[in-house]
Amino acid sequence: MAKLIASYQQPEDAAAFDDYYFNKHVPLAKTLPGLRSYEVTRGDVMGMAGKHAAYLVAILEFDSMSAIQEAIASPQGQATAADLANFAGAGVDLMMGETRLL
Repeated sequence: MAKLIASYQQPEDAAAFDDYYFNKHVPLAKTLPGLRSYEVTRGDVMGMAGKHAAYLVAILEFDSMSAIQEAIASPQGQATAADLANFAGAGVDLMMGETRLL
């Protein structure tokens, strides 16, 4: 398996972020070809020292890194990436990698 992790920074207007993210961006991202699951954090994102600077973390699961690359290169992937500018003005870090169960 492989996961794409999106860590969104604290938005200026959390209510506007949530409205756009859950009503527009998530439905768009769920059209990514090969997407197996889509999870998001609920409530504050916590670090070892307390509340983390991240506002929300999304974890998208695919079969492999090549499946993620294919999804990103697809028209749906290009539209999803372009949509970030519509609501993630505070910043978003995207990470991806192969995973394994231990």
